[in-house]
This record gives sequence, C-alpha cells and structure tokens, in this order.
Amino acid sequence: MNAGKQKIDLRDVARLAGVSLGSASRAMNGAGASAATQEKVNQAAAALGYRPNHAARVLRSRLSRTVGCLLPDISNPLYAQVFRALEDEFLRHDYLLLLANGANDVDRETKALGTFTQRGMDGVILAPGNERNAALVEALRVLPMPAVVFDREVSGAHDAVLIDHAGGVRRVVEHLLGLGHRDIALVLWQGDTRPVRRRVQGFRTAFQAAGLPVPDLLVQARSVTASVKAEVTELLARPDRPTALIVQGTHMLNSALRAIAARRLQVPRDISVVAIGDTPFAAEHDPAVSVLDIDQAETARCLVDLLLTRIADNGLPQRRARVGLRYVERDSVAAPPRYS
Repeated sequence: MNAGKQKIDLRDVARLAGVSLGSASRAMNGAGASAATQEKVNQAAAALGYRPNHAARVLRSRLSRTVGCLLPDISNPLYAQVFRALEDEFLRHDYLLLLANGANDVDRETKALGTFTQRGMDGVILAPGNERNAALVEALRVLPMPAVVFDREVSGAHDAVLIDHAGGVRRVVEHLLGLGHRDIALVLWQGDTRPVRRRVQGFRTAFQAAGLPVPDLLVQARSVTASVKAEVTELLARPDRPTALIVQGTHMLNSALRAIAARRLQVPRDISVVAIGDTPFAAEHDPAVSVLDIDQAETARCLVDLLLTRIADNGLPQRRARVGLRYVERDSVAAPPRYS
C-alpha cells in the first residue's frame, strides 16, 4: 500500500478510512468528529502506522497540547498523588503535563510561571505556597494563558478548585467530641496558606458550635516535612495531655506516632489519631490510621475540566468548584481513656 510514497500522511489515512480530509483532521485532533468517524480514522491510522506530526498540529491549532503544573512541595506524598491523578486525567485528553516544584519559594514559583509562558503552554494549574505574595499575584495576573488555581485564595479573576478543609476538620472534631474527647490537638505546619487557615477555622468552629472552649492545643511546624516529635512529646507530658490528635501529612504523622510510642502510649487505647491526607503509610500502619482525605480522581477531573473548557472558551465567567473531604474510619480512633 502506498509503495511509492516515502511517508504516510493524513490524506492516506482519510482515503483508507473513507472520510474527507477535514473529517480525518478533526478526528486526529480530537476536535468534534463523530464516534463512528473517530473509530474509522483510528483504525486506518493504526493500519498505516500513521503518527501525527506534533509540531504541525501546534501550528495549525495554535495549541501545544502541554500544560504546566506548579505544586508547592513534591516531597510531600499528598502532592505527588495529586500530580499523578492530574497526569492520568490529562493523558486521557492527549495533553502532556509538565511539573514544576515551587518548594514554597516565591522566586522559584514566579520563575516557573515565566518558563511556562516561554514554552508556550496552553494552560497552567497551580497551588502556590505563597498565595498572598504580591510578586506571585502579579506573575499570575500577566500570564498569557488560562490558569486554574488549586486550593488557594489568590487575588484575581481565576478559576479555582477549592477543598472544604473547614467542613472536613469540623466533622472530625465533632466525631471525636461525640466519643467523649475534649482535649483534642491539631498538628499542622505554620504556612499562611488556605488549607492551614481553613483547617484551624474548622477546628475552632466545632468547639464553638458545641458550646465548649477551644483547647490551646495547636501545634504548627516550620514546614510540611518537619518533625513534630518534640512538640507532641511536650503535649503528651502535660497533666491534661490530649486524648486525640489530628495530624497533617505523612512526615508529621510519622513523627507524632514516634512521640506517642516514646511515651509508651498505645493507639487508640490511650490516644486517638486522625491523619489529614491518606497515604500507604497511614493505611498500612499498625493500627491503621483513620484519615480525612480527598477523592484524588474527582479533584483531578474538576481541575482538568475547568482548564480545558477555559482553553476552549476564554470568555467564560469566573468559576469555582468545591470538593469535599471524606472521613475514612480505621483502627486508630476510640473513646478517650479514663485517667486521673
């Protein structure tokens, strides 16, 4: 077939599929061909070994089929999970996702946005660690491509996907209060980000709604990956030690559990533990740790849908999507111990 041709092109695919060149082009570019036409073109392309010329497609469509993703700290397993879910979802739409690690450093974050611009990417998804920094806000404002903000409160008319941290933490505290806990500690990092602010808000609101004083049991580490062993050890040495901990992330959870073990306390007999964010460490720990978690796949679908529809129509009004948190009960939560 086509023995005299040096290279298979789209005309050959259209001819074998029995469709027009325009229909074949729309099918190859995912631009609205019918399901029947799409199937014919896919089969013809496979039979001929045809591979579309990406550079030519970019010139014709003015799309690079690439998206930039700026996350605050990829050493955090929870952000690694978010990236993987996003990558899987974008691949379904024939997009390549390129990751930049902001490392919670505003200079790195603004440079990453500049690089995305230089590379001509079609859009950006970002969760900056410095959402209130003026330089970051300005760098985002002048982006020439659409951007969707993930779980941050950044000034400007950007689409966003927001996680209901306040509601999630409030429900966990209410659950613990219902079991009889009163001395509940919240262990977070000290960054001024939306997740931290909303978690503290939900913690306080739960006690206030129950007509109880908010305990002075807030621990805030210097970074997401910092150890809180010393701080939790100090809490556990108090006469009125907490009977429950709500702990952010894998690194803090690990160090908090080590502090509990060092005091020769047992989970959940002596102290209950809930982690914010699910990881294999939490699920496989003995006892398995109850968690407050997001549906990664649902979150990725929301982010991708907002960005791709914005790329297709930049005249849409500003949009906000909200994703709830789910509480997964395992073996680390029980009624508080009775101790004098």
